[in-house]
Amino acid sequence: MIEQLQADGLQSWLEDAARAKPLLLDVREPWEHEVCAIAGSKLLPMQEIPARIKELPVDTDIVVICHHGMRSLQVAQFLKQSGLERVFNLSGGIAAWAAQVDPDMAQY
Repeated sequence: MIEQLQADGLQSWLEDAARAKPLLLDVREPWEHEVCAIAGSKLLPMQEIPARIKELPVDTDIVVICHHGMRSLQVAQFLKQSGLERVFNLSGGIAAWAAQVDPDMAQY
């Protein structure tokens, strides 16, 4: 089961100085990332994940992000099945982040 993280929950996590920051893994396409992205996120398009999974840290929390939360959920499930334990899905994706956390963020 993949833990679903709400946008405001991720915001609280990122603002909590006492908590280690997660890897924000953006699995959208490069053009999508150019339109809008959460600061500090790492772009790794969904189709590249299988070939590049070894680049991901096993000892860090990973929050997977896409546009609405569906591609990221698929990637999160793949990462879990591949042995990564600390995986979260941003429920509602970057669209939820823009709506709930950063209303000035460009949307598509």
